[in-house]
Amino acid sequence: MGKKKDKDKKDRKDKSRQVELKNDPAVSAEVETQAQAAPVTAEKTGGKKAGKTTEQAVIVNNEEKIVHKNDANAAKKMSEKEYLKELRKLQIELVKLQEWIKFNGLKVIVIFEGRDAAGKGGCIKRITECLNPRFARVVALPAPTEREKTQWYFQRYVAHLPAAGEMVLFDRSWYNRAGVERVMGFCTDEEYWEFLRSCPEFERMLVRSGIILIKYWFSVSDAEQERRFQARIDDPTKRWKLSPMDLASRTRWVEYSKAKDEMFKFTDIKQAPWYVVNSDDKKRARLNVIHHLLSLIPYQDLTPEKIELPPRQPDQGYVRPPISDQTFVPEVY
Repeated sequence: MGKKKDKDKKDRKDKSRQVELKNDPAVSAEVETQAQAAPVTAEKTGGKKAGKTTEQAVIVNNEEKIVHKNDANAAKKMSEKEYLKELRKLQIELVKLQEWIKFNGLKVIVIFEGRDAAGKGGCIKRITECLNPRFARVVALPAPTEREKTQWYFQRYVAHLPAAGEMVLFDRSWYNRAGVERVMGFCTDEEYWEFLRSCPEFERMLVRSGIILIKYWFSVSDAEQERRFQARIDDPTKRWKLSPMDLASRTRWVEYSKAKDEMFKFTDIKQAPWYVVNSDDKKRARLNVIHHLLSLIPYQDLTPEKIELPPRQPDQGYVRPPISDQTFVPEVY
């Protein structure tokens, strides 16, 4: 009986304490922040099955920052050996895909967009390093010239569209207008809204012409972006990657988020949907993109029969000139 009285007394105290906390503005703000930080599940299927990714919104200094975590792989780090093994298998398939594209005269565009240091360039490098560069081109255009600024906005990109048998990978693209130009004020409101209206029609026109158009958005958390920026500062071989624009983007994180949301709303179309890549883990992001790219373009293995090297031509009296007549690179190593 005494224990029951003690329990009732404790419950009354707890309820009283809850009322006090509820009326405390500081605590109410904390509770609201925790509610905003509750994980939500988002899926990007593009008509295909996709793994679920949880997005956790964390409020820090009055800014919403999104952290992406893959349910199955968040805690498991891929070893370098496992990564290289999987990458090798996928790159062999990419070679087969390229041969199929050449043989059938296909025209392919792959767009890589995302925040600075999201991993776009590294992924492009792993895609192209085993491909024939005559048929796989990377386009990374600088800021437009004064002359280009007077042209139709898409004009300088049209010059780089693929011919038959080619794959063109855009390391950033015409979507600069919806991202950096919008956020940094490099275009007018009229130019921005005209882009959002005309871009879907431009892309539908490309698809109708026979071009296969694939668009990837690399999603990186603010914490991981900061870590990669710091690595660029510390590594002399990577410092060139860090531009004043990259630093300025840190102070406009939310503006970039809003610009991306608006861009998706207008340009995530049936003929050319956006595919979001969780890129906090660079290795997994590269493998996932290559695997997904291979799944989007049906292809067959056109590998020729085993090649036999012909015998080397005999010397037939040829006499090499003296070594002293040639200038060699010094053997320092």
